[in-house]
Amino acid sequence: MFSARTPMRAMVIGAAVLAMAAIAVPQAYAATGGGGSEVKAVVNNTAITSGDVAKRVNFLKLQHQKGDLGKLAVQQLVDETLKRQEITRVHMSVSTQDVDAAFGRFATSNKMSTEQLGQILDKMGVGVDHFKSYIAVSMSWSRVINARYGSAKMSNDDLVKRMTENKEKPATTEYFLKQVIFVIPAAKRNAITAQRKAEAEASRAKFPGCDQAKVFAATMHDVSVRDLGRVLAPELPDGWKPLIEKASGNTTPTLVTDRGVEYLAICSQRQVNDDVAAAAVFRAEDIGKGGDQAVSANDKKYMDELRSKAQILYR
Repeated sequence: MFSARTPMRAMVIGAAVLAMAAIAVPQAYAATGGGGSEVKAVVNNTAITSGDVAKRVNFLKLQHQKGDLGKLAVQQLVDETLKRQEITRVHMSVSTQDVDAAFGRFATSNKMSTEQLGQILDKMGVGVDHFKSYIAVSMSWSRVINARYGSAKMSNDDLVKRMTENKEKPATTEYFLKQVIFVIPAAKRNAITAQRKAEAEASRAKFPGCDQAKVFAATMHDVSVRDLGRVLAPELPDGWKPLIEKASGNTTPTLVTDRGVEYLAICSQRQVNDDVAAAAVFRAEDIGKGGDQAVSANDKKYMDELRSKAQILYR
């Protein structure tokens, strides 16, 4: 069950996991109504309604936030709208499966089922959709930050120091990957996802190898191939890590994303212990220990840029 004393903190996106503290659920709680439709702010033609704000106020109450919660809720939603728009622009959204998995991990960590968690969120006036939207933006935004600024660079001196402390250069797995995407137009997502998933799964058994991947894709309808190049194990996106581990032959199981149904083709893999690999391992260790100061600085820089270019109207 939820802790009665420990407030929820913001999600911390590590190298491989999404960690959240427990929501505090008081015995007596009055949820703010969320049915209103009055526009409270407009961000680049996207409206934030009083219903949205009410749900976020309730969410802030569960975090034991203090002060003017209405004002804080509007500002958080404005920032999230800017992030969501940028995530869409650069095509860096996590998949529905990623979000559902994170939601499930959060429920499990609080010793309840996803159904029980959903019931509590509804009762408290937050709702499952609002919470999952928060999760999706938080997870996706970390991808955008990494794509824009890259992982924090480690100086040669720091790298040598860490390797000296470690006594040896750490090894990791190096992959060369291609991404096979069975494209699903947004307008047809509900109608053809199951069909496209079946097509993608069937194609895995016939996959001819990376050299012939694009020729193979051309024989099918709306299938594209992206060359991801060299990817080290610590740098794999969270959603793909377990699938890489479950790979059968040279392809992973499929994953439903905002683009369609995808799988990765593993062109080659081997253990490496060069300087680049060592730096990737050390960065992953640092992120796991909470070394996110550089990420926070880049987050602020990126958000300041988005705000400076945005049209934001408060009502």
